[in-house]
Amino acid sequence: MLLEKEGLAVSPRPECNGVIRSCTLSGRERPSPIEEDWSSVKDNKGGVTVFHLDQQLQVLTMENSEKTEVVLLACGSFNPITNMHLRLFELAKDYMNGTGRYTVVKGIISPVGDAYKKKGLIPAYHRVIMAELATKNSKWVEVDTWESLQKEWKETLKVLRHHQEKLEASNCDQPQNSPALERLGRKRKWTEKQDSSQKKSLEPKTKAVPKVKLLCGADLLESFAVPNLWKSEDITQIVANYGLICVTRAGNDAQKFIYESDVLWKHRSNIHVVNEWITNDISSTKIRRALRRGQSIRYLVPDLVQEYIEKHNLYSSESEDRNAGVILAPLQRNTAEAKT
Repeated sequence: MLLEKEGLAVSPRPECNGVIRSCTLSGRERPSPIEEDWSSVKDNKGGVTVFHLDQQLQVLTMENSEKTEVVLLACGSFNPITNMHLRLFELAKDYMNGTGRYTVVKGIISPVGDAYKKKGLIPAYHRVIMAELATKNSKWVEVDTWESLQKEWKETLKVLRHHQEKLEASNCDQPQNSPALERLGRKRKWTEKQDSSQKKSLEPKTKAVPKVKLLCGADLLESFAVPNLWKSEDITQIVANYGLICVTRAGNDAQKFIYESDVLWKHRSNIHVVNEWITNDISSTKIRRALRRGQSIRYLVPDLVQEYIEKHNLYSSESEDRNAGVILAPLQRNTAEAKT
């Protein structure tokens, strides 16, 4: 005798001592993957045991559906981009995926524009090209040019907002699946409860928009304390509305800095501190210093980046003096606004 429960035909076997060892689906017998976890209730007619998969299937569905998709956004000079910049993405992805609450779907490198006026900052088009060369073989990290093409310097908050709005617009443009197509071919008559549940599941669902989070090193986190470098309201919105993924570096104590900041402490649940256990102290500043001194930078930057730097002779004593004596754009703007 076969018992049917939500399309699943189960064949009880006395020789199994009450434990179902197989199930038949569409006339084919296969081992049951969660056989020993099935709950049971009694049938009103013959006292026959009917097994339910509801709880197990619900748990499996929750595990997959409740994960928040995340896009990692790294803003900075990338002057030049180094292997450590690329490692930040890998470390952050491993950490976020490892929490079981997030799934990293994309990484974005956003080089700052020339209007940032940082000392030694070479033209943006060179820095963008080097970043594209560095990510040429990456399947999930890409370079975005929007920030670098702006005539005026854009605050990090505005860059985050730009990419979040871009994702939302893209999500609205994607056509949703029609529930009518899913109803075709259904012949089984469902109970009232099952029918109600099925109708809900067939309703068109808008896929959740991925959340953009700022990826940074601990030095950026500590730069929040530099007077007039950041607007206090921008810091609040960044940590409250977007969130930070901060990778530690030698000499930085991110947790201590979060503790000492009232704003960061308040939103600490939205700040993810990632420990880099394989210490790596590569920095763009040290790369430029080595190049000025004619020293090798092999294995500190991707090979294609090294070739591009050598081909265009990008870094020298002259390039390091670029913007010398010029006040950094955020300091100039925030200081002026503070006086008004």
